[in-house]
Amino acid sequence: MKFSHSEEKWEDRRLDVLTDEENGLRIVVSRLGGELISLARINEAGKWTGFLYRDNDLSTPSQGWANHATVMGYYLHRLKNGRSLYRGREIKGGNHGFLRSKTWRLAGVSDKGSGASLRYRITPEDFSPVEYPLKVGVDLTYKLELNTVDVLFEFQNYEPELTAHVAFGLHPGFAATSFESFHLQMPKGLYRRYFSPGNYLSGETREIEFPGGEMPFPKDELPGSIILELVDVRRRNFSYVDPPSGRWVTLDLTGVPYMTLWSDGGPFLCVEPCWGLTDHHEQRAFEDKQGIQTISPGGELRASFSMAPQLASAD
Repeated sequence: MKFSHSEEKWEDRRLDVLTDEENGLRIVVSRLGGELISLARINEAGKWTGFLYRDNDLSTPSQGWANHATVMGYYLHRLKNGRSLYRGREIKGGNHGFLRSKTWRLAGVSDKGSGASLRYRITPEDFSPVEYPLKVGVDLTYKLELNTVDVLFEFQNYEPELTAHVAFGLHPGFAATSFESFHLQMPKGLYRRYFSPGNYLSGETREIEFPGGEMPFPKDELPGSIILELVDVRRRNFSYVDPPSGRWVTLDLTGVPYMTLWSDGGPFLCVEPCWGLTDHHEQRAFEDKQGIQTISPGGELRASFSMAPQLASAD
């Protein structure tokens, strides 16, 4: 296998480009936010075809969603009124947490023959106590292997006596020809939907015994977010397909407890693996949030998922 890595600069942003030269697969990561801003393959005409919404476009759109694949943490979605109490201490922050606004350090580039990866790091020195009061760091790795992009979160709790609480995930938006053109195939299993009017959990849930196939939700519900717990879903392979462009992405969410489906009505669908949920309308202490993940004193937490982008062959 032949891989290449290069560093680029766009205005004040530093970018890393990792390419699988043999299989024609490429990712571009912005160190600001650790965000994957391009996921692309070479098509039959020899040109790069992007799979993310606004793929490789760092300009600011006049309207609509402005991101590509937001990294969420140490909480995700929202804190009610931008604040919460964690172990009795006030924490504050905007939508999806502080990781998206930090400049991550490139902690390593690896090429081991069958795969290559970019590893990024945030340490406790990178955030303030009002953003998160405990000493918890995280590494984020994007790995190219076997025509697949693996995404790995590795948290380290440096507190010698305190259990740490975190919620995190990735918020990738997959590009479509139009809002009407895309499809999402979901596997068979038992799902639990959490309703979140106004972006906060109401406490209402509904269990869905799904036979498998096209997502069972009308697209006009996507702007309000469809939050799902994968209660008993044995084979967690989800397929996003945009037939007019020939793009499809298979997501392996093995080990992922929750997912969110969202779009603002633009030509994309966000399929978000989540380890945690948004706040309740009747806010709970941060450590008691629904789905919060725990890390034992001095311990680690690892979590991952994968995306396999493919292009349909021309007739």
